[in-house]
Amino acid sequence: MSEQLNLIMAQINPVVGDIDGNVALIVETAQQAKQQYQADIVVFPEMTLTGYPPEDLLFRPALYDQVEKALSQLCNQVKDVVLVVGYPMMDELGERFNMAAWIGNGMIQACYIKQNLPNYSVFDEKRYFSSGELPCVVDYKGIKFGLLICEDIWKLSPTDQSVKAGADVLLSLNASPFSQEKHQDRIEVVQRRVKEVKRPVIYVNQVGGQDELIFDGGSFATCAEGEVQVQGPEFQTGLIPVTLLKQAGAVAVQPGVQAPLYENEARIYQALVMGVRDYVHKNGFKGVLLGLSGGIDSALTLAIAVDALGADQVEAVMMPFRYTAPISLEDAAKQAHDMGVCYRSISIESIYSASEAALSEAFAGLEKDVTEENMQARIRGMLLMSLSNKTGKLVLATSNKSEVAVGYSTLYGDMVGGFSPLKDVPKTWVYQLATYRNGIGEVIPERVIVRAPSAELRPEQTDQDSLPEYAELDVIIQAFVSEDKSPIEIASTFGFDLEEVQRVTTMITRNEYKRRQAAPGVRISLRAFGRDRRYPITSRYREVETP
Repeated sequence: MSEQLNLIMAQINPVVGDIDGNVALIVETAQQAKQQYQADIVVFPEMTLTGYPPEDLLFRPALYDQVEKALSQLCNQVKDVVLVVGYPMMDELGERFNMAAWIGNGMIQACYIKQNLPNYSVFDEKRYFSSGELPCVVDYKGIKFGLLICEDIWKLSPTDQSVKAGADVLLSLNASPFSQEKHQDRIEVVQRRVKEVKRPVIYVNQVGGQDELIFDGGSFATCAEGEVQVQGPEFQTGLIPVTLLKQAGAVAVQPGVQAPLYENEARIYQALVMGVRDYVHKNGFKGVLLGLSGGIDSALTLAIAVDALGADQVEAVMMPFRYTAPISLEDAAKQAHDMGVCYRSISIESIYSASEAALSEAFAGLEKDVTEENMQARIRGMLLMSLSNKTGKLVLATSNKSEVAVGYSTLYGDMVGGFSPLKDVPKTWVYQLATYRNGIGEVIPERVIVRAPSAELRPEQTDQDSLPEYAELDVIIQAFVSEDKSPIEIASTFGFDLEEVQRVTTMITRNEYKRRQAAPGVRISLRAFGRDRRYPITSRYREVETP
């Protein structure tokens, strides 16, 4: 005799702090799962009720009153299907815990406390939570389910505890942030655990954007041999059914949905689109606007914005000056027209002349230098922010990671904005993503991609007047920022000139003060500027090396 259970992986997009909204979403999802799939159990992501990461909201005592009320609502409103939900809890001594609740028959029937608290990269859970020590196994209709939360599946101890307590299946609730290779990493980790404990794993992951972080979904279920039997989609909300069959004392995960996964540029592009969409929508902006210069960074940013929000929510502004090339004007206008966005051109000539006149006495006898270039950028920034204030639209900054790293951008100029989609995208990837997007349908004029990049702040200017070729620069940035390699290691490993490497790494270190004042942006790498990399602004540390 065999027993079958219908489990649903609920890949939802909660909003941090919107506890009432998240409860409504859970209830709606549970009802849909029951109607559409005759669900027995619906498993939600980590910290479902508050969204993840709630950060210092967890220090607000009133938050826990709202969470308790939310749990009561779930018990009262959902009685015909089991819910497994994540939430924070604070005990009478003031200790806080990252929890999972098993809710059935109108009551909380079991609770689990997360044991392994990540405290690296973008995670700082030890700042907020105390660790659990005990497994939690629930017997439901003859199948024993062991509860785990995110980092627990990355370690043997909690999974081993759960199996020793009798678990037939492991349920893992996750809020696992996106990076380019993260989905494969998750599968490999889960397969290692499966090989050790010989139990199926149901891995449910959150989806959506939360400030810099992207949660890419990709929930999956493996059999006891480690094969992925069910694969949910990336970057989409949805209900993913998993059929469990208990027969001859063992539980099998039946083959089911196998959603296609994105690869390479497509995966990163989807992350950027989701990051922009959720940042704008969750923060209630009326749309976005950006400076469209005729260069590749703003061109790619425009494409991402339109794909995220629709053309009617996007405005592009060309702000020409005497150094703006005619092809920049033509290409910007063409892209705006082709993408169907609101487009306007506002010359900065008269504003620059007035600023120059106002400063003429103070600047008397001084040579022109980068100051005059930065004035142009800051005038453009002022215009964009004025339009933002008047219209309620969010300004998107257009700088890429390579520029952000070495400070090749103007504070309060082209750095202005409320969100920076390309902040963690190296320049070489900007070209790849632009080519990828044109492969779907050409929206970026070809000569924007092939022409030499230029800030157009002085005659005949190109980026390589000040920087190494981007193919070299991006390798140095990756090695120094993400891998903590020294200049000598970088030079010897890649065959670069040591003095050039030292020049670049000095620029990276020197420009930390700019990055601290930059807009948040989508994180796609294992170490992005912002939450990941915390360097002091004031520091006299230098790498002292002998070649």
